[in-house]
This record gives sequence, C-alpha cells and structure tokens, in this order.
Amino acid sequence: MNIENTQSQMRKGILEYCILSIIKRSEAYPSDMAEEMKAAGMQILEGTLYPLLTRLKNAEMITYRWEESTGGPPRKYFSLTEKGQSFYQELRQTWEELSGAVHTLTVASN
Repeated sequence: MNIENTQSQMRKGILEYCILSIIKRSEAYPSDMAEEMKAAGMQILEGTLYPLLTRLKNAEMITYRWEESTGGPPRKYFSLTEKGQSFYQELRQTWEELSGAVHTLTVASN
C-alpha cells in the first residue's frame, strides 16, 4: 500500500468540514482560507480549493460577494448560507462521533 495515497484520502474526507468551519467564523477570501489551512498543518492547493468552493456554491451551502480591491482585481468573499449552516452542524456532529470512535479504537490499541 502507498502511505501517501492513504494520507491524501484521509485529508480529502475532511476538507469540506474544514473549509466550512473557516467560512462559518466569518466571510473568507480563498487565499486566506488556504493560508489558515497551511498554518494548521493542512496543505490545500488552489486546484483543490476552487473546485470545492464551486461545488459548495452549486449545492447552495455557501454564497459570495464581490469586493473591489485597491491592489488588483475584485475579490470574492464567501459566507455560509442557511442551508450551509445546517450542513455544517451535521458535519460537526459526524466529525465528533467519528473522531471519538477513532480515538477510542486507537488508544485501546496502544
């Protein structure tokens, strides 16, 4: 088995939750999201982030607004919709259940 592939699959499974968590706190600009993910130890490439944001927008989980920028093109700032808030709460509950179960299983095996 390839450890990098397994690690990648584990990260992909939690990306939506992490991105929605960032957006839930306040409106977010994609490069700021990527920086926050990097600071937390989770790398995310633009080629992963932008399609994910598009999927979330198309699913009506997030919306965006344009803001003019003094140093370049206008910026898109993303925020959660009401539907996104509900989805986030479901993901949060699922994460808490899964992380608790994984912790119990992995601590028991050490």
